[in-house]
Amino acid sequence: MKGFKSFADSTVLEFEPGVTVVVGPNGSGKSNVVDAVAWVLGAQGPSTVRSGKMEDVVFAGTPDRPALGRAEVSLVIDNSSGSLPIEFTEVTVTRTLYRSGDSEYSLNGVACRLLDIQELLSDAGVGRQQHVIVAQGQIDQVLNSRPEDRRTIVEEAAGILKYRRRKERAERRLAATEANTTRLQDLQREVRRQLRPLEKQADAAKRHGAVAEELRSIRLYLTGREIDSLETAQATAKEDARERNAEQVNLRGEIGRLDIEISASETQLTTAGDHGMDLLPRVESLRERCRGLIALVDERSRTTEADRGSLLATDVALTLEAEASRLSEELLDLVNREETIKRQLLELTEVETELTKEAESLAIDTPLIGFDAAKRAAEVKGELGPLKRGLERLTIEHDRLAKRATELTSEMAVAGQHLDQLQGSLTSASSVEAGLVHEVDQAQKETDNSAEILADVTQEQQSATKDEQKWSARIEALELAVATVRESSGFEQVQEIDGVLGVLGELIEIEPGWETAVEVALGAVLASVVVADLKTARAALERLDATESSGSVVAAKSFSVPSQTPQSGDLLRQHVTSKTDQLKPLLDALLADAVCVKGSWEEAVDFAERNPKLLVVTANGDCCGPDGWSIGLGTNTSTLSALEDARQEVQVAEARREAAEIERELAATRLADTQARLLQAISKLEANDDLLTRSADGVDTAQRQRRDLDSERKILEARITELSQALRRDRPRVVELEERLVELEEAETLERSAATDAHTRRRDLEGRIRAAAQSRAELETNVKGLEEQRKRNENRRGEIGEQLQANEEGADDKTNRLRRVEETSAVLASMRVLLAQRLGVLEQEVEMLRERRSELSAEVKMIADRLEVLRQERTSLETRVADLQEVLASNEIAETERRFKVDNLREMLRNELNADSNEALAAPEPQLSDSVTPAARVRELENDLRRMGPINPLALQEYEALKERHDFVAEQLDDVRSTRRELNKVITAVDAEIVDVFEAAFKDVAGNFQQIFSTLFPGGEGKLALSDPERMLETGIELEAKPSGKNVRKLSLLSGGERSLTALAFLFAIFRSRPSPFYVMDEVEAALDDINLHRFLELVSEFRQEAQLLIVSHQKRTMEAADVLYGVSMAPGGSSRVLSEKVAS
Repeated sequence: MKGFKSFADSTVLEFEPGVTVVVGPNGSGKSNVVDAVAWVLGAQGPSTVRSGKMEDVVFAGTPDRPALGRAEVSLVIDNSSGSLPIEFTEVTVTRTLYRSGDSEYSLNGVACRLLDIQELLSDAGVGRQQHVIVAQGQIDQVLNSRPEDRRTIVEEAAGILKYRRRKERAERRLAATEANTTRLQDLQREVRRQLRPLEKQADAAKRHGAVAEELRSIRLYLTGREIDSLETAQATAKEDARERNAEQVNLRGEIGRLDIEISASETQLTTAGDHGMDLLPRVESLRERCRGLIALVDERSRTTEADRGSLLATDVALTLEAEASRLSEELLDLVNREETIKRQLLELTEVETELTKEAESLAIDTPLIGFDAAKRAAEVKGELGPLKRGLERLTIEHDRLAKRATELTSEMAVAGQHLDQLQGSLTSASSVEAGLVHEVDQAQKETDNSAEILADVTQEQQSATKDEQKWSARIEALELAVATVRESSGFEQVQEIDGVLGVLGELIEIEPGWETAVEVALGAVLASVVVADLKTARAALERLDATESSGSVVAAKSFSVPSQTPQSGDLLRQHVTSKTDQLKPLLDALLADAVCVKGSWEEAVDFAERNPKLLVVTANGDCCGPDGWSIGLGTNTSTLSALEDARQEVQVAEARREAAEIERELAATRLADTQARLLQAISKLEANDDLLTRSADGVDTAQRQRRDLDSERKILEARITELSQALRRDRPRVVELEERLVELEEAETLERSAATDAHTRRRDLEGRIRAAAQSRAELETNVKGLEEQRKRNENRRGEIGEQLQANEEGADDKTNRLRRVEETSAVLASMRVLLAQRLGVLEQEVEMLRERRSELSAEVKMIADRLEVLRQERTSLETRVADLQEVLASNEIAETERRFKVDNLREMLRNELNADSNEALAAPEPQLSDSVTPAARVRELENDLRRMGPINPLALQEYEALKERHDFVAEQLDDVRSTRRELNKVITAVDAEIVDVFEAAFKDVAGNFQQIFSTLFPGGEGKLALSDPERMLETGIELEAKPSGKNVRKLSLLSGGERSLTALAFLFAIFRSRPSPFYVMDEVEAALDDINLHRFLELVSEFRQEAQLLIVSHQKRTMEAADVLYGVSMAPGGSSRVLSEKVAS
């Protein structure tokens, strides 16, 4: 010990086998040793260690020593025998308490719990109640304690507490399982309530799922086939587009070739026309010059001939003069004519130049006239045709999508109305849901209340039936008792005698609660036959004697009423009335000195000591009077009043039973009604739950449909926007191209007309040029002829002048001149022949050129016709190219539409079927009958789904989860019930074990108690009895002690020493029956005299070899019986100190 109470210093006490006695003056702290042992073993109440609070066990200090901060006690137990279930030969139990209130326990220095210590020591007979430690004042507690407390001491010694703890644990677990069962049952009911509607939804969802799965597989197959056909068409269209593109390239190449041929033909046409038209004018000009030269030669020949004639003439001078005059006139005329022709030639040259320029311009422009406009018109047509057809398709698609958008708007409006209706239904159902739940709860509460009322009424009926049966049995017992009393009183034999009034107990009425006191006060008289007077009494005795019957008789008038009545106490006479006035004097006489006091027998004894002449009784049947004292006697005498009371109780119980039966029928009816209302409320709730589920599912479906419609509408709006943009982009272009085409067609018409006019004008210009060239050539020829003639005339005039001069001078050279004239005439003649030959050649050349021009005209016409064919072929090719472009544009639009459809189908697969195109393409063909097509089956399945209406898609999962939860709850409930059964079996087994162990322990303790009691009280009798043998689990232990020469029934009547020895006999009987390794007793023999102390020490000596005994004592005799003495002392202002001494044997 260290710091424990008065032991401030570390103190070690070694307890050896045998008896150890601790002695010391009062206040030295010797009882603290007992407190230390109790404390270290786990004492919890401060009063157990004689403290106000647990912190008081810490050394509080003295004037000379400061207070300590903790108290520590260690108890070392020798476990070499292995009594404790631990693998140590020595066990040290330590408890430490700090002044802060913190507490610690340890086993062999290892921290542990108090429960560990208690369980370890319980097998050694040291339990929580610490029956092996008997502290000061506990001796009387053993006797004054309740029977159940004595049982606890026996159970602790017998090691039953571990069974109790096991049972308590089982009962706690059972209580927990009860709560769990209730919760699980509530949960199961709730889950079952939710499961019923969900099962319907799950079945619908399962059917819906099967139909939807079949529909999905068929739609997946059809979608896959459609995607496959679209992709096949797309591939075919791509191949066709490649072929058409190649054809378009070839056609454009052919058009290019035709353009080259057309250009070459136009060039050839121009070259051929020019070549033919240029050569013929030149030849014709040469022919005209040749003709002019011939004319000049002829004129010169005529002149020469005239000269020769003039030379040959006689009048030469006159002739010459005349000729000179003529020549002058001709010369003047020639000059005028020459000037006129030159002026005409100049004009003609200018005109020819203009015509040549115009012809050259026409030659340049004529090949392009009609070609550019036609080419541009063909290009515009090639662009306009596909564009118009594309525009028509875009318009049709736009109108179709706009119509679908309008339909979608209408469908969305309808879907919105349907959604509003569903939301209204959902709101309505939700608004009444709480009320329906409340109605179900209220109905459930009413049903539970009705069930509880029915259970209460049933219990009341059962209780009333039991009470009726009990009181009926009571009546039978009372009637039997009354009959027995009558038989024992001899009433049956004397009842026919006049003056016999009856049995006293049947003739009086006692106030309820006073029966025992009155019966004790009247005693045997209560069973006597009451007669009117002494004469009748004698006659009755004679009759009894004659019939050899026993009995007692009392005469009503044989007693005199005392003159004085007790002045204190409660007079019993006030609580007893008679059925006849003849008994009043008798009752007054019998109960004149009888009073009743409140309290126990002690109060009755005290009152009797103060009033020795009175008969003092208590309500418990205690009686104190001049004839002696008795406790709890009572009588078995029954009165008719009790019988009447019992009969009234039977009537009351019967009335209660009948009323309870009526109430039970009413409660059963109410329960049936409330159950019907509950079922109706549950049905309404389930219907509303179904409506909620359907409405919620419908809302989800409607919202999903609305979202789908809105998504489709947005896609359509986007597509319509694209189409509108395309239309806005293409329509102006179409209008522009149409306007341009009209202009180009008009231009082409104008150009073709202009080309025709140009060709005509060209031919006209060519003719005019040729005519102008011919006229120019003729004028030039004429000019040249006139110039030559003018020169000749001038020359002739000069010659004539010379001749006139010569003629004047002489006629010398006339002969020479004639000769020259003749020579000139010969030259002119030869020249005329040569020119005539050349003219003939030129005529042939002109004719040949004219034929060539005709040929060239035919050739030009042929080239023009070829050019027209080439142009027509080119136009045809351009038309084919335009058609190809239109087909390609149409194919491109169709390809876009197919691609859009494929994208939509793939999007539909992802959104609606949760699949991809590969899965759809690989989908197998559904197994259908020959008469049903997949599309027809799809329509049939869709109709089935529409007929099914909205379903909860998660119902199957929720049902399976809830079913699994229900099964789990049911399994848990079965487990809990199984656990309850097992726990009940455990409790039953533990109860049986407790009963067996307790019966064995009680038998041993009872036997040892009788033996030890007879040792401590020679000639006395002591025994232990069970207070309720029928209930072995709860029965207490009654202790009866009758020392020699005394007949007491209550332990409180024993003297102090007798009480101590009786308690010690009980404790040592327990010690002997279920030994413990040690026992600690604190001044238990203080009230014993020498003889009883001697007997106690002899008993201690018997235990010396069986266990260690630690006794705190002041008795010298006890010290002498010790094997080891420990003296405890305390100096003033100090702490407790210990001195040990072994006693010599």
